[in-house]
Amino acid sequence: MGGKQSHLSSKELNDQRRKSTIRDEPTSLSTATERIRRQTSVHFGYSTLSLAMRGLDETPVELWQLRELQKLNLSMNCLCSLPPLLSALDNLVVLNLWGNNLTSLPPEIGRLKKLRVLFACRNRLSEVPEELGSCTCLEVLSLANNQITGLPGSLAAMHNLTKLNLSHNRIVHIPTCVYSMKGLVFLHLACNRLETIADQIQDLVNLKILIVEGNSLHTLPKTLCFLQSLELLNVDFNDLQSVPVEMYLLSRLRRLACHPLDKGLHIVHNPLLKPIQEVLQGGLGALYNYLKPS
Repeated sequence: MGGKQSHLSSKELNDQRRKSTIRDEPTSLSTATERIRRQTSVHFGYSTLSLAMRGLDETPVELWQLRELQKLNLSMNCLCSLPPLLSALDNLVVLNLWGNNLTSLPPEIGRLKKLRVLFACRNRLSEVPEELGSCTCLEVLSLANNQITGLPGSLAAMHNLTKLNLSHNRIVHIPTCVYSMKGLVFLHLACNRLETIADQIQDLVNLKILIVEGNSLHTLPKTLCFLQSLELLNVDFNDLQSVPVEMYLLSRLRRLACHPLDKGLHIVHNPLLKPIQEVLQGGLGALYNYLKPS
């Protein structure tokens, strides 16, 4: 007759399977990590990985093992959140989150001390974590096409920021921290709900491009005219009826501009009153001659 059979309870079977799974996990994770690592490449000396347009609704867990990554593209997926493990990629220089469904950024993003470029446009962000202010190496920050109403004061520490895009949000007042970003060269605030620009705008002495079209501005502060590095000023599609007398000081605005990318002054699409409206028909030079004190 056969030997005595061993009968294991379902609990014992489950325990064995669980232990087996635990033993296999490191190997599986390691294999998956190597698989995703093989998708990385080196572009211009940077370790780069693109997972754009993959239909991802969550990030693969093995991604956070790639600590050597410097550029990560997660754009045009279906991500609703990012895990705290994002902070493991502490060598990241560029992070592209464009075109997802993110409703927030994890506070751990503040640990990415080497980050220089962050694209988080076209998401569903309503606020920005205070911890982002710790990313003091940031040079380019795009938060366009979200639902943001303001920025935390901690972002005032971003003295290396040169380009800031806050267009197509729900901002009523330019966040106070923006006026502390003295390195800004490009500031895009189109299609918000701005009603005023504070006098502190004069602190942005390096600003070359300022775009505030499509807001509800009734006046421009005279301090705006002290930004003598401005090469493009777009105030189209607001409620401006006049301009500051000091506008002639903006000598680098060389012409009235029409095309959105043209340098110069974009202003004609406003309910300007006479005589400004009539003077502008002679071009920007005519306006400046009109405004200059005799």
